[in-house]
Amino acid sequence: MYDAANLKKLPALKSLAPEAMGAFEALDKAALAEGAIPRKYKELMALAVALTTQCPYCLEVHREAAKKAGATEQELAETVFVAVALRAGAALTHGTHLLP
Repeated sequence: MYDAANLKKLPALKSLAPEAMGAFEALDKAALAEGAIPRKYKELMALAVALTTQCPYCLEVHREAAKKAGATEQELAETVFVAVALRAGAALTHGTHLLP
């Protein structure tokens, strides 16, 4: 199902739903803009989220953006383990629902 070429279909979605796509693009731009949190950190956070949601499109887009923002291979690797720890922690805390 995943095919990076599908990203080339985004303009078609924009032409079919320009208001909704425009709103998404504005939100995405604002959320990832340089601010109190530097762009590189925002891209690393986006990668951690993409790892937990397991979105291959997001992983590719935000990996490239993080690298362009100056993220190192070590920072990318540490980001992986932040996501791993959060997924494991979620499983652990949800496990408490199994106990009386």
